[in-house]
Amino acid sequence: MVAFPTETVYGLGADAANAAAVRRVFAVKGRPLGHPVIVHLADRSQIDEWARAVPPAARVLAERFWPGPLTLVLPRSARASDLVTGGQDTVALRVPSDPVAREILQRAGIGIIAPSANRFGTVSATRAEHVVADFGDAVDLIVDGGPAALGIESTIVSVAGGEAAVLRPGGVSREQIEDVLGAPVRVGGGEIRVPGSLPSHYAPRAQVEVFDELAPAEERTRSLRANGVRVELLAPGGGAEAYARQLYERLREADRRGAQTIVVVAPAEGGLGTAIRDRLRRAAGPRM
Repeated sequence: MVAFPTETVYGLGADAANAAAVRRVFAVKGRPLGHPVIVHLADRSQIDEWARAVPPAARVLAERFWPGPLTLVLPRSARASDLVTGGQDTVALRVPSDPVAREILQRAGIGIIAPSANRFGTVSATRAEHVVADFGDAVDLIVDGGPAALGIESTIVSVAGGEAAVLRPGGVSREQIEDVLGAPVRVGGGEIRVPGSLPSHYAPRAQVEVFDELAPAEERTRSLRANGVRVELLAPGGGAEAYARQLYERLREADRRGAQTIVVVAPAEGGLGTAIRDRLRRAAGPRM
């Protein structure tokens, strides 16, 4: 079990074809069995090893966005076990772009599961120090590749039925996908379960309150502080890309400082902002 960086977040890696290794990752994370994981590949040519059918739209998306922060959900081949797929007839595949991740995958020569390297349902890890803080010596090896370049998880797109659907927003926007495919892309995938889709996820210890504008967020912060609540106000600037890189680290920092409530100003909807808003909504959701 090796934690390593990807361009999105740090992953907790194990051989996707080794049932004992996969089970160990689930146990260490506290991840419930039946919750699917993404298989990371070194090259898009490996897609046919893990998927029994690859629609033309999937190949177009792989050609454009792999390596990169896009996960494709496809009909699974016999290589993809029930442990990896959550017992579904689909498998989630991705080719990451981070150079450290790519070298690990190329040298290993196998598919590697790499769910985010944090306790299940909590804030994702974007630095090696976050992995150490969450797991200590429970992980065999932590590869420190510096901070994750993107800082937010991959977009998950189902093309299992030939029609593309965004199941989780992420580092590739819906608009980018529609531009490549030349057709509208729906949101939601019916019964297909994917990582990071529970109502409560990406959650710090503190309660999270989300606002669309700074003024009401500041007013709420003052009100809570007047009532003796330890509050952190997060209003990252610099655009959506800078926001995504900072988000998880800022949430973790607020927890370390003992915040009881984190008041967050969300970015505008659209593009990467849609993915950030999704993470904030789940961080603020009712706790499991």
